Amino acid sequence: MLAVPQTADSHILAPHTITSVNVNGIRAAARKGMTEWLEKTDADFICLQETRASDKQLHETLEPALSNGWFLVSAEPSAKGRNGVAVLSRVEADAVRIGFGDDEFQDAGRYIEADFADLTVASLYLPTGEALTPKQEAKERFMSSFAAHLAVTAAAAETAGRHVVVSGDWNIAHNEADLKNWKGNKKSSGFLPSEREWMDVLFADESPWVDVFRALHPGVEGPYSWWSYRGKAFDNDSGWRIDYQVATRAFAERAKAGLIERAESYDLRWSDHAPVTVSYR
Repeated sequence: MLAVPQTADSHILAPHTITSVNVNGIRAAARKGMTEWLEKTDADFICLQETRASDKQLHETLEPALSNGWFLVSAEPSAKGRNGVAVLSRVEADAVRIGFGDDEFQDAGRYIEADFADLTVASLYLPTGEALTPKQEAKERFMSSFAAHLAVTAAAAETAGRHVVVSGDWNIAHNEADLKNWKGNKKSSGFLPSEREWMDVLFADESPWVDVFRALHPGVEGPYSWWSYRGKAFDNDSGWRIDYQVATRAFAERAKAGLIERAESYDLRWSDHAPVTVSYR
């Protein structure tokens, strides 16, 4: 899908900050502390995934933030209690698009784009998958179709002089440094060779797309953004880095700092994911 044309003097205001977080159910997250986090964040845009709510429920839950100046656009899921993505912003969006042109996933509540002057901010919830099952086959169909959308988007953005950031839960750990127990997950969805190869292509040197957080933190383990609620995964920092901010190359070069907003302790978590925050010049 092509972005809405902008006037020659239309541009984003910088510096600004973008945060992405899988909330694992917006209503539960709000009860556990997300509302208080929203009151304190310096983010200008927040991409939400797995809201598990209708548009009406989402607006009701986020009413304190909306009354405090935030704007909200969302893609509710067709399946009740599953998926759902949204974008919160300090300014109102110029245009909004739900889905990426694939009829199979159009109403799944997995992708939304919002334009703000010459910047497009997108929230993505890529399917989880399950190795050797129809769920994995659906995930791979999504990946194939979404890769085509990204190629068209990048080309259109370059022609129009626009910037694009696709933030969200990509449900793939690209490299061994992106999950603690990589040896035990070689046959698990999220670390399958085919998934990692898909990301190899997406983040190749000649690609127009950049894994912004990894570019800011090269050559280190993690930092992880998701930890299972089971056992001591969080306490032992046995996690996965599956939440990404993926930006067109010119915009990625503006990134100056990236932070995983990891809770101080297990009992202070309001999701099994932590917010991934990047500040851009």
